Amino acid sequence: MISGMRAAIAAGLMGLLASCTLADAQTDIEPGQWVSTGRTWDEQHFSPMDQINADNVGDLGLAWYADLTTDRGQEATPLVLDGVLYNTEPWNITTAYDAATGEQLWRYDPQVPLRFGRLACCDIVTRGLGAWHDKILLATLDGRLIALDAKTGDVVWSVLTVNNAMNYTITGAPRVYDGKVLIGNGGAEMGARGYISAYDVETGDMLWRWHTVPGNPADGFENEAMETAAETWSGEWWKSGGGGTVWDSMSYDPALGLIYIGTGNGSPWTRKYRSPEGGDNLYLASIVALDAETGEYRWHYQTTPGEEWDYTATQNMVLADLEIEGRLRHVIMQAPKNGFFYVLDRETGELISAETIAPITWATGIDMETGRPIENPEARYGTIPVMVGPGAGGAHNWNPMAFSPDTGLVYVPVTETYMAYAAAETYTPGQGLGTAFSGHDDIRRQIAEYADAHSTGWLSAWDPVTQTERWRVPYAQKGSGGVLATAGNLVFQGTIGTTFAAYRADTGEKVWEMPVQNVPIAAPITYMVDGVQYIAVNAGWGGGLAHVERAQFSQLFLGRPRLLVFKLGGTVELPPMPEESFVVPELSPPPPLEGDAASVALGEQLYGANCAICHGNSARGGVKDLRHMSPATHAAFLDIVRGGSRAANGMASFADVLSDEQAGAIHNYLIARANEDWEASH
Repeated sequence: MISGMRAAIAAGLMGLLASCTLADAQTDIEPGQWVSTGRTWDEQHFSPMDQINADNVGDLGLAWYADLTTDRGQEATPLVLDGVLYNTEPWNITTAYDAATGEQLWRYDPQVPLRFGRLACCDIVTRGLGAWHDKILLATLDGRLIALDAKTGDVVWSVLTVNNAMNYTITGAPRVYDGKVLIGNGGAEMGARGYISAYDVETGDMLWRWHTVPGNPADGFENEAMETAAETWSGEWWKSGGGGTVWDSMSYDPALGLIYIGTGNGSPWTRKYRSPEGGDNLYLASIVALDAETGEYRWHYQTTPGEEWDYTATQNMVLADLEIEGRLRHVIMQAPKNGFFYVLDRETGELISAETIAPITWATGIDMETGRPIENPEARYGTIPVMVGPGAGGAHNWNPMAFSPDTGLVYVPVTETYMAYAAAETYTPGQGLGTAFSGHDDIRRQIAEYADAHSTGWLSAWDPVTQTERWRVPYAQKGSGGVLATAGNLVFQGTIGTTFAAYRADTGEKVWEMPVQNVPIAAPITYMVDGVQYIAVNAGWGGGLAHVERAQFSQLFLGRPRLLVFKLGGTVELPPMPEESFVVPELSPPPPLEGDAASVALGEQLYGANCAICHGNSARGGVKDLRHMSPATHAAFLDIVRGGSRAANGMASFADVLSDEQAGAIHNYLIARANEDWEASH
């Protein structure tokens, strides 16, 4: 097995340096630094350090920790540069710490308007930062790209990268390649048209922009790629946005001069409402290679043609060099939501292999002649709910996987999921997903019961050459975090059991675990200061899984979110969790329904269009299970929904969308649902 990008481009770049500044080529950084989300441009999430290894990891202990201020999903990968750890948390609050002691050096709050919390489909999260020379780059939920002075935290420049009149948000980490900072955005659930932009890292000037789906033909196409893509759409797709947002992953091959982006789901989800005659709808759910200098299209591979299940291809893409059938192949690897693990030639986009990593129902395999999935026709849903696997959470979501050049294995957080999909009876362009999250409740209940019974997760060690699983670590339920692999023959991952654990990279044997009072869903990193190796991870439950399936985690007892930093011989202890953390609130009977059938029916429709994405199908689960509102919450319902009284926690006002009567109808629907399920369970 050949080492990844380090071997592929070493001849063309500087040799390994004894010390590193932000200006150095990231593929040759000193092993003790962590200067990009995946450590290096190849996004391997691998460290060549081995001071902490499988033989001594049992001595790992907490070196220091920092309490985080926002009790929402902590998805960020920290950076470490020249002895300083840079971290970011929800609302894009960014902090610099002494990486050895945890002393806070500076803190910057971009003051994101709270109303943008409503637009973030999957929590008010951020996945990390970028760095270059003396600058730290952050992208805010409201669409700004900001350069900070790395020493002081002062703003150097700030630029708005989106049109705030539209429903764009940013949750991904900027990537910086050769003086260009790249950023995409989210909003495909809200009627957005996807694109990626490159800016000059010194000035903030935009250098180029590439859209992922075509716009209105009457306005002319930006380039030949958009003209070609338009042939795979029909109707008036541009009125619904189209989707395809680049909300997370990117990687870069400097030898080829190519940037790789992963594109997202369609807008709306249901294809018949955005493209009535069907079609592949390029470049949704695709891996796309662009020229790094100009942003021009080079090639693409579409993982899910005609996507309509939220099967994004935005999951992290890993570059490596593999010997396959006696031939050295320069590859890009991805395990997107749809359940397949793909190995492509990163120069041409040729599909080398693809196999499933989890049980799926939407397809039976990949036709290697065409590269297209062999679809199950029943997965193309109508207005009657059908069960499809994976569900919208995917077999692998944003939680980064890691590749070890030493073992030749990819370590993937995998989930088995199923979901009820159904098209809405009607759809207004730019409003909602085109799907129905209520109605046919008997069918939905059966699907939910099956999905709950088969909901599980594991850490998979995947051989990308043979496309087989070498070993797995099962978890009691899904929800474990991103992965770090090291030359110490170790794989680190936060677990749904509120622990942080280490496994042997070659066998999967658990060699260390520590309770940490929360779920580290983010990807860990490792770094070195003054000859001491550290492991760091953000621990804080939240994000999309917590949003849409919160009911499954009702017994998840959590402490406050924290940045945790470990070293060999660490002796710091976390403070004990307060006793109230372990108390399960006693559910009280819901209030009697006072609204009539017409109001409940209207509320069901409005709930599906405005609330289900955060609060669950048929009001089951979600970031807050609204069937179990307290009497005080019932009394304050209108003030919460229209008054914005809980905006600071992400529940912004819907006063611009819902009238008092409409909000009241949603309340009546929720009371009806609560009574229905209360009576069934009592």
